[in-house]
Amino acid sequence: MATHVATNVAKRLIPLLDRVLIQKAEAVTKTKGGIVIPEKAQAKVLRGTVVAVGPGSRNQKGELVPLSVKVGDQVLLPEYGGTKVELEENNEFHLFRESDILAKLES
Repeated sequence: MATHVATNVAKRLIPLLDRVLIQKAEAVTKTKGGIVIPEKAQAKVLRGTVVAVGPGSRNQKGELVPLSVKVGDQVLLPEYGGTKVELEENNEFHLFRESDILAKLES
């Protein structure tokens, strides 16, 4: 269902220039043994999935420089940064500049 929501958002929200729309991975709230982890003790979520990408930035000659990430890529995010965007059904997304994304993760 989350993929369906992300697809709908990608159709309606198109990032500009070198911005990338990310849906962060869910935080782990329970251990394998079923113990609930308090919110303050949960690790920060530093992974996400690319939902939408802008066309890219322009170089000094005015040529379009395409982004190195594409929709569906798993990425590693910085601990801080990005702009939180809340859309339909309280789904939370984050806008990052491509240069803020730390790495692409292999599946």
